Formats: sequence, C-alpha cells, structure tokens
Amino acid sequence: MGNPKAFLTIHRQEAGYRPVHERIDDFSEVEQTLNSTDRRTQASRCMDCGVPFCHWACPLGNKQPEWQDMLYKGRWRDAYLTLAQTDDFPEFTGRVCPALCEQSCVLKLSCDEPVTIRENEAAIVEAAFREGYIQPIQPVRNGKRVAVIGSGPAGLTVANRLNRKGYEVTVFEKDELPGGLLRFGIPNFKLGKNIIDRRLRILREEGIQFRTNTMVGKEILAREVVDTFDAVCVAIGAEVPRDLPVEGRNLRGIHFALELLGQQNRVLEGIAIPPKNLINCKGKKVLIIGGGDTGSDCVGTANRQGAASVTQIEILPKPPVGYNSATPWPMYPKILKTTSSHEEGCERRWSLASNRFVGERNNVRGVEVEEVEWLPAPDGGRPVMRPTGKREVIEADLVFLAMGFLHPEQEGLVKELQLATDAQKNIATDANGQIAGGKIFACGDAVSGASLVVKAMASGRKTAEAIDRFLSPTP
Repeated sequence: MGNPKAFLTIHRQEAGYRPVHERIDDFSEVEQTLNSTDRRTQASRCMDCGVPFCHWACPLGNKQPEWQDMLYKGRWRDAYLTLAQTDDFPEFTGRVCPALCEQSCVLKLSCDEPVTIRENEAAIVEAAFREGYIQPIQPVRNGKRVAVIGSGPAGLTVANRLNRKGYEVTVFEKDELPGGLLRFGIPNFKLGKNIIDRRLRILREEGIQFRTNTMVGKEILAREVVDTFDAVCVAIGAEVPRDLPVEGRNLRGIHFALELLGQQNRVLEGIAIPPKNLINCKGKKVLIIGGGDTGSDCVGTANRQGAASVTQIEILPKPPVGYNSATPWPMYPKILKTTSSHEEGCERRWSLASNRFVGERNNVRGVEVEEVEWLPAPDGGRPVMRPTGKREVIEADLVFLAMGFLHPEQEGLVKELQLATDAQKNIATDANGQIAGGKIFACGDAVSGASLVVKAMASGRKTAEAIDRFLSPTP
C-alpha cells in the first residue's frame, strides 16, 4: 500500500461519458478515460483492506489490491500480469461488468466513494495492448483436441484456457462472426467490436480455430464432433427471450430486444440485412417493455436511429436512489440505475403491467397498460402483485420486449451429443459442468441461465479446469 492516507484526501473521480450532443449521432463507445497520472492517483485510493471484500465479491477472484498498488507505483506491466492471472479478457469486463467488486469496496460501504476498480482495470489492459505487453504465445501441443460450441464469453474463456495448456481447440459458432453476446447482444457504444476483433486475432495466432456459420447438430452432426474430439464443451448461452403472449402479440412492429440489438450490430459490421426484415426506429414512437440493461441498450439504439420518442416501462416498482434498506450489503443493491442511454432521452415508468397490444391495419399502435401495486407476502416471501384497475394506452409504433431470457433448453443438442457417445444418462451437469461423467461439458449461461459476462467467464474457467482434469488424470 503505497499511500496509506490517499483515501482520506482524494475523492473518487470517474472518467464519465462523452457529451450527449456528440455521442448521440454515432455508435462509438460513450465512456471516456482518465490520463495515466489521474488513473494512478485513483489507484492510490485502494486501502489494501485486511479482508479485501472486492476480491471476495468478484466472480473471477481478481486480486484488486495487488494490481491497484502496482498501478499506483507505475508498474503497468506487473499490474497487467497480475490481472491476467485471473481475468482472461479484462478489456471486456473493464467495459461491461457491473463491478460487483466496487459494490463491496470498503470505501463504498463507508462513504459511498468506492475505488474506480473497473475503470482502472480497463486502463491497465489498454496500456498492455498499447505498450506491446500482450503478445501471442505458442503452446506445446499435447495431442488432444477439444471442441467448444459457442463463442461468447464463456466459450472464449474455455478455449483460451485449454489452448494455453496445449490442447488443439476448435470453436463452433452459429453466427457470422465469433463473440456471441459480446458481438451481437451488447451495443457498440458500450463495447466496440474492434476490441473483440483485437483479442480474436491473438487467439487465432495462438492456434485456436474458429468455424463460424456452423451450428452443431445442423450444419455439422453431433456424431462427427464426438468422434473427432476428446472432449466437447457446450457454451451456447441463453438466447430464448421471455415472450408476452397477450392479445395483439402478432401485430407487426413488435420485436424481441435482441432482434433490434443484433441487427444494428450486424449493420455496423457491414452484414447485409434484407430490406423487408430491417428494423428502423427513425421517426417512430418506441416503447420498451422491461427495465433492465437490455431495455436500456434498446433505448440507446433507438435514440441513435432517430426515434421520435422513447418510453421504457417496468412491471416492478421504482427502486430507491442511492441505498435500498431491503438489499443491504452483501446483497447486490437494487437501486435506481440511470445509464448513459437514459441520459440521452427516455421517459421511464414503473409498476405497469402490459395487458394487450392495440393495433390498426395489423400494425401495432400502442399498448394497454395497467398500474399495479406490490404488497408484502403474508409468509414473508416474494411480494404479491395486485392490479389497480387504472388503465391507459401508451402510443407506440414499435415495441421491444426486453423482459429477460428463459433458462436455456440444452436437451436437444446435449441429447444428440450423448447419443453420439452412448452416454444416455441424466442431462444435469455436476459442479464442474460435466454431463453424465463423460466427455461432454457445459458452462456459462447454458448452465446458469442468463447472467453476467463476468460470471460466464468464471464458469468457463472452472469448466476448462474440469476438462483438463478429465483428459489428464493424475496417476
């Protein structure tokens, strides 16, 4: 701990966002960064606590106090090497992680000014790329092959970890380009796709093979994969969105959130979209049903496309600002979150249930909503929702459903793989992601359901270790 009193005299300083009037016309990353001197000053605020709750709260177990101190002392290379021990892709987590570590920082709990851990992390990895600390390595091959199905954060972590151990890794991806949720789910204004491509170039140079536009079980048979590889990891994510099957659901102009987000990212990649399938918010009244991060991403995308108005509604009540006594630490705080997208223009409303879609000539023209109340459950369980009868119609030319995702249905692909190995046992995974004790493993959102990028990466790392143990048993 280089400066034991810095936290007393130096306040938290965030880099902030580019001005709204500047960023609203492009899809470039909205977040700015501090210069290296200010960044080191912010790192000096780390107290190197006796019990580092930041480390405890991080799904990856990042050693924040260690690399914060190295950053403060100007040891950028050492800071990166320490960070990379636990985090395969800090350039991703440094941009899109909700920073569970900061929510547990002692300076957050004591004075609501946590260390800028996430921003510091991003600065360290960017310096590592800029200064050439990150270079491809050529592992010594062990003669064994592993297939990874899915190239999202979990699949890429598995591939990276096993490739470094000498396995020949092939990643199968159903979409046009690798990246999964990182590429086709997260908008460019939060994560520029050049950041993904930069890492993919290194992974390819290190020997990982990527087969895109390839769906295992369709373009390539499960038997072919099982016969070719010594182990198979299923990292297909959770992409089935929760639907809203109410009257009028078949009207034109109602889409799932990822239809908008994925399509916009494809357009920016130069991938052609058939004109009849193109979704464009320009001049439209846009309504987003769902108050989470995916809904927020739709807000930012709709504004950039030139929407006439954007409204976001949520069935749950409006959370408090700053602190919520119902979710004290170490619970994740359920508080009002205002994102960069919300700052760009959006009406937000809470405690509204969607009863039916209203249409005209088979096109959506609005949504009938009803105010609801949330009452404490008699048994102390989840609150009970009660409709109030207060109804209205919110006008909309486009509606996006951003209500979360269903737990993934692994059965189809996993059963195919199990049949190919004659392992017709229970589909459930064990603690390490192994299925039926055989060569098939699963990780990430494919196991947990929709979660965080950082948790998917942690799951991928754990599963990579399990595959290595399976293929390299100790005598």
